[in-house]
Amino acid sequence: MQQNSSKNLLSRMVQPLLAWYEEQARVLPWREDPHPYRVWISEIMLQQTRVEAAKPYFERFLNALPNVEALASADEQSLLKLWEGLGYYSRVRNLQKAARLVMEQYGGTLPSDVASLQKLPGIGPYTAGAIASIAYGTPAPAVDGNVLRVISRLTASREDISSLTVKRQMEAAITEILPKGRVGDFNQALMELGAMVCLPNGVAKCQECPIRAICKAFEQGVVMELPVKSPKKPRTIEPRTVLILFSGSTVALHRRPDTGLLAGMWELPNLPGALSREEVCALFQQEETNLVSLHTLKGAKHIFSHIEWHMSGFSATLREPIGQGDLIWATLSQLKQQYPLPSAFQSYLPLIHDYLQKTDENAP
Repeated sequence: MQQNSSKNLLSRMVQPLLAWYEEQARVLPWREDPHPYRVWISEIMLQQTRVEAAKPYFERFLNALPNVEALASADEQSLLKLWEGLGYYSRVRNLQKAARLVMEQYGGTLPSDVASLQKLPGIGPYTAGAIASIAYGTPAPAVDGNVLRVISRLTASREDISSLTVKRQMEAAITEILPKGRVGDFNQALMELGAMVCLPNGVAKCQECPIRAICKAFEQGVVMELPVKSPKKPRTIEPRTVLILFSGSTVALHRRPDTGLLAGMWELPNLPGALSREEVCALFQQEETNLVSLHTLKGAKHIFSHIEWHMSGFSATLREPIGQGDLIWATLSQLKQQYPLPSAFQSYLPLIHDYLQKTDENAP
């Protein structure tokens, strides 16, 4: 970024952006009461979840765990169940680790300075800046992907926003123009503009933009060429065969190892590769009298950060539960209330719920 011209542009956007935000800002539960804890929980949820999708999760989480103390002392399975469907379960585990440190070191109140916040598990520069500025009015930038896109377009910068150096330069530039007494509003206004108007992928709403008159990318007709970002490495494709095993009014669940992908989570039993019907039948050879039926499942796909699961599978009805050493057999009530199932398997839940409900209703 060319420092003098960029600083001038950034300074000129402050007032029109704040005026726009006052009129157009969405009404969101965490904005209505920007308590540090509420801001923190919302920011962690929003890292990989759309705002509208996050709202019910936020309300449910806050109702169950209204403060740092409650989060710090929550049972892990209850905590994971509250997070079910949001994915990236390491984030909620880090939330609890951080909450325990806040109880030990800060008397249950999140610190107000960026440096202390960043020492807590799961809190990086952006989240620290958001909490500090929105909840405490601390003059700190909160630069996420939305903000990087807005600033790149405003200044017509062709620097690579995936570069840490470029991100740090933008953070420093924004820090210099943060409006006194309104840093939280300004940071949220920038994020809101990126989320609602200065959109990626061919849909930028330039005619609605409050800073269009000073936007260099709009002036030059290059809005959709920016920002410049290095392509991500392609994900590894992993075929998986999912087995939904029913016995009576229960379904089999398996617990993953304590380390690695989906660490410690409950899952539907699954195997590497795309197994054929014959290969799956062979798994039950020793107990073939136990196998009542076997049906092919619809395919499903789930994307993790660096891995993409392509899932096929089968539902099997068994006369008696098997594999008690490796599997637990859950009722519909337990599945809903007790055992969190990762979002990778969410597409199979309607089938499971329907089957268990019917068998439960038909039970003598």
